[in-house]
Amino acid sequence: MRVHVIGCSGSFAGPASAASSYLIEHEDADGRLWRVLMDLGSGAFGPLQNVIDPADLDAVIISHLHPDHYLDVTGLEVFWAYHSRTDLGTLPIHAPAPLPDRISGVLGRNGHIPDGVSTAPFEYRALSDGRRFSVGSLEIQTRAVLHPVEAYGFRITADGSTFAYSGDTDDCEALDELAVDADLFLCEAGYIEGRDDHFTGVHLTGRRAGEVAARTGVRQLALTHIPAWTDPEIPLAEAREVHTGPITMVRPMDILDVSDRRTARNER
Repeated sequence: MRVHVIGCSGSFAGPASAASSYLIEHEDADGRLWRVLMDLGSGAFGPLQNVIDPADLDAVIISHLHPDHYLDVTGLEVFWAYHSRTDLGTLPIHAPAPLPDRISGVLGRNGHIPDGVSTAPFEYRALSDGRRFSVGSLEIQTRAVLHPVEAYGFRITADGSTFAYSGDTDDCEALDELAVDADLFLCEAGYIEGRDDHFTGVHLTGRRAGEVAARTGVRQLALTHIPAWTDPEIPLAEAREVHTGPITMVRPMDILDVSDRRTARNER
């Protein structure tokens, strides 16, 4: 299993990165490559097309309905609805239940079918706490996490390897359950200790992310969701103060290898 970092800027697209989006790939025993997109935030649909033909996606998962995690689903819908190919079928979108109405609101239309076509390009499947489902060879577990809106983190397993993704969250028990013994824990660290303490229940700091990794036995911690106004070396240093295992600060177009517990690029 590997994870392509499409965008990793926190809260909004930055000058060097789109907002959150990660492509998960796994080849099954028959040689079939499964591709699941985790989040598609503002600015991410463009660089996604440098990594994959969006027509090859098997499913999309949206962690929560803040624009930096879902807004470019509008571009994906245009691609899927109006493509010249006629064999694309219907793409499963696993997301909080309000997503189809949110997309329709952004596009200023009534209903969930794009203008000028007769069928919906997406099949929306509502997420809930504790839900388990599979996409091909990928087994996915969902937990509700601590954020101002309905939000989820994820634990994904394949061939004995485990990838955990925090989504956006502050420290909470569910996050520990997702991260325990993970080979790779992709964790947001959007806040800084001391600077952002007056915000609660929103984001993790590098220190809090490191503490989660340390107490759950994470083998590789990868930090993400750093806003453009934050020096990424600060949350990285915070995490290193409390976690002695390998820690990576991700960048756009990094490839994270889950099974080998190391990054294919950008290990530091």
